[in-house]
Amino acid sequence: MRCLAALLLFAVATGVAATASPAGQDAKQPDPKKTQPKGKFDPPKATKPDEATMKQISEKTELLRKAVEALKAKKIADDVLIEVEIYLKAAENIVRFEEWYAAASGKWALTTLDEGLARAKLADGGKAVWRDAPGKWVNRAYRSQVDGSIQPYAVLLPADFGKDPKKKWRLDIVLHGRDGSLTEAKFIATHGGTAPKDLGYIQLEVYGRGNNAYRWAGEADVFEAQGAFQRSTPGIDPQRVVLRGFSMGGAGTWHLGLHHPSRFCVIGPGAGFTNTHGYIASLPKELPDYQEKCLRIYDAVDYAENAFNVPVVAYSGEKDAQKKAADNIENALKGFKEPHHFTHLVAPGLEHQMPKPWQDKAEAEYRKYADKGRDTRPKRVRFVTYTPRYDGCDWIGVLALDKMYEKAVIDATREDSQIVVKTSNVRVIWLKVDGGKKTTVVIDDQKVEMKPHEDDYTDGLEKVGVKWQQIDPITYQKRMAERPEKWKGLAGPIDDAFTTELYVLGPIGDGWHTASLKQFTSLWDRYFRGTLHLTTPEQYNKRPRVANYSTAHSLILFGDPEGNPLIAKVLPKLPITWTKEKLVVNGVEYDPKTHVPVLIYPNPLDDNGNYVVINSGHTFKEADLKGTNALLYPRLGDWAVLKPTPTAKDPAAFEVVAAGLFDENWQFPKK
Repeated sequence: MRCLAALLLFAVATGVAATASPAGQDAKQPDPKKTQPKGKFDPPKATKPDEATMKQISEKTELLRKAVEALKAKKIADDVLIEVEIYLKAAENIVRFEEWYAAASGKWALTTLDEGLARAKLADGGKAVWRDAPGKWVNRAYRSQVDGSIQPYAVLLPADFGKDPKKKWRLDIVLHGRDGSLTEAKFIATHGGTAPKDLGYIQLEVYGRGNNAYRWAGEADVFEAQGAFQRSTPGIDPQRVVLRGFSMGGAGTWHLGLHHPSRFCVIGPGAGFTNTHGYIASLPKELPDYQEKCLRIYDAVDYAENAFNVPVVAYSGEKDAQKKAADNIENALKGFKEPHHFTHLVAPGLEHQMPKPWQDKAEAEYRKYADKGRDTRPKRVRFVTYTPRYDGCDWIGVLALDKMYEKAVIDATREDSQIVVKTSNVRVIWLKVDGGKKTTVVIDDQKVEMKPHEDDYTDGLEKVGVKWQQIDPITYQKRMAERPEKWKGLAGPIDDAFTTELYVLGPIGDGWHTASLKQFTSLWDRYFRGTLHLTTPEQYNKRPRVANYSTAHSLILFGDPEGNPLIAKVLPKLPITWTKEKLVVNGVEYDPKTHVPVLIYPNPLDDNGNYVVINSGHTFKEADLKGTNALLYPRLGDWAVLKPTPTAKDPAAFEVVAAGLFDENWQFPKK
């Protein structure tokens, strides 16, 4: 509804057990240790700096901590403060996680602290004067809406940036490759130096919360960093944004570029991966149905036809195994008869590398599109998706599907005051109409006269039976509150909840199970580089609201109805029965003493299409987070029943007894 109206138990934080369901509802799960493609993913062995270096790090960390506190006491603007505080976070993290992965790690920590102390002095006047540095790398930061954490990014301005105040600059967002030794301190310390004299664009490099291939919170990180930079820096041409990267950065470029084509004028993926099957060695030929369907969120190859909306300039080394990423897209487009721009640069004899001559060749291709910029009002849009999580392009898109995780297409042409739309597997659409003008929409050969609005407006059409009709946002909001449907921002699976603002509440009283947030918070801390702040029922009830709508968020609840009052409050509206004596999920009764329900559902405490999640963080395991990024796909769908099987070695172990997806109305599918 946001689109139209406002346009663990037992540390069940990650993963699934490699155990077949006794009820036959869950196929054998892939073992992360056996599903890694060739290559080593573990970070290098940590080598702690000598005592003298550690003493310097400790002393300078304390100095920077006091400097940050002094700035807070002066109440300087938060966007200025965090660009000092990020240096403190970087130094503290490398110490507390013992991430001494390179001989230079101690030096990186000291460099970070020295730069932070110097910046603290500059910030004393309340202004971020360091940002005005054409021709030099500048480390920046933003505060994430997801978890409130401070995340770094780096910007390189051309040497002549700002000389012509009327000039609008191209912006290149560059995604780094996988680096097992990457830390905030390394990221900061290695972004120094000056720009080439002929640099003709702004370069923005994101940290991406480490090594997650820019998925989930890592996906949000890219757009949040871009947004923070553009809000603080005039002179950016929003229609000339290039997305590019190599290796893991290539995987991120494929993913973000084909899922969000209207954000970029051209994408430049180098290597990476575009599918899960075929990339991960020894992955079962067929995963459980709910996992296979969720791969249609994760696999970029399913969105290849969105090359219709954004030019693709791919690069591969001829002998690189990751050349298959581009080959997959190219093969998917062979039978695609619609116009599109796909260029595949292949470097003869090269393996997994992109040397400067090939970077220059790729840049020449980017310029063909970047010099012209993106047309935000193209005459025709043709967009493919499998979930309303990825909803559209430019001026039209999908809000709800007839059938989730099956291919949906919206093909629309604009001609003066008429829009002609063809749809497939689409139930609700959004479209931007010109303010003050009467607009006729011919959708699937049906004519709908849209009500005019004073300003440009994002409107909606819904298919009821076989008839399309204009949506009244207020009426639809009330209907959704009474009978939820899968919708943009409210489509699942469980992992989708961790891309928006998080409110986390564990047990605050005694229940019949011992619930713990420890694994969830520790894994989030280490692998998504943020600290989850626990809330209280009172704090949640006072959450920010804008114009009668709560801000987009997910409520993450751990425990049981007896120990967590918010679980008790939402439970009557959830499609399960759960008491101390009885647990019924999907019509099957389980022993609540030995089984735990896990699910995502529309939040009954909020009428604006936000999630509640019971007893789960991300559904992949720590081994997956340590391994190839292709393993970070959803494991439990929308719901599951788990049987904890703790051992001394793994106190968080559990068996997946049953799992699946809710239907388009957030109900268990009919058997």
